[in-house]
Amino acid sequence: MRIAAFPKGWLDDISIHRTMSVFDWIERAGALGCEGLELYEGFFWSLEDDFVEAVGQALEKAGFDMPMMCCSPDFTHPDPGFRRDQIERQARFIEITRALGGSGAACRVLSGQRHPGLSVEEGLERAAGAIRELLPLAHRLDVTLALENHYKDGAWLYPEFAQRRDVFLRLLDAIDDRTHFGVQYDPSNAVVAGDDPVDLLRAVIGRVVTMQASDRYLAPGASLDDVLAAEGRPGYLEQLRHGVIGQGMNDFDAIFSTLAAAGYNGWVSVEDGVDGLDQMRQSVEFLKQMREVHFGGRTDLSRDNLVQ
Repeated sequence: MRIAAFPKGWLDDISIHRTMSVFDWIERAGALGCEGLELYEGFFWSLEDDFVEAVGQALEKAGFDMPMMCCSPDFTHPDPGFRRDQIERQARFIEITRALGGSGAACRVLSGQRHPGLSVEEGLERAAGAIRELLPLAHRLDVTLALENHYKDGAWLYPEFAQRRDVFLRLLDAIDDRTHFGVQYDPSNAVVAGDDPVDLLRAVIGRVVTMQASDRYLAPGASLDDVLAAEGRPGYLEQLRHGVIGQGMNDFDAIFSTLAAAGYNGWVSVEDGVDGLDQMRQSVEFLKQMREVHFGGRTDLSRDNLVQ
């Protein structure tokens, strides 16, 4: 198991406001003590080769691997032309993932938003069709597409179409590929969906290729019902908060014991930093403790253990 970091607290600063760059993030992350950095599509202010190469040089100089690229395609959008653009954009990020992460790196895919009036059958057909169309490129470049049990991209109005366990499992089962398609598991997103994160992990453990170890908190007086009712609003509700991993709603002992028992030896990434870099350092230290307890401190990475 190896530890990466994802700057949840600076997503808008880098992607929207552009008051911070991906290069600033890479430099700051040097203080965290992790082995890799996950990146997000919004960090790329240009998709030209020169910009991608500069990001790669910054990662190499800082001594980081790039295990996963987080993309948020909306494959369930009602406009066919928009869906086509999303597939083409995802294809470009598969190329960028290979350039920065090398052979075996993961590129996140989502199903798309739970648009009003979209039936489950139509949503599954659109999402599965888009992913199947992208798989030949993933095979050719040796990049693994990782379907996340997601909640909601910060720019979306509606939650993830495949947010809930039953729909997520149906979409996963609709795609037979076991070498270049798997699961990006996030326990906190299972909580937000009203599912048990450990039960979900056990259901998908054979296909987990990456994990984001976020931890969520509900603000005083808030409930999950408030969160689940947040459709039609951009971003997240203030009642749903990120924080130091290991101090929130998740049972990480049960999660990591399940991963270890299954022989998982991939990346686990901190999704944190909403309250600053020190919070992320605490989360990294917590993951190192979990690694020592459940994995014996192993940091070797074998592709054979990534995809089962």
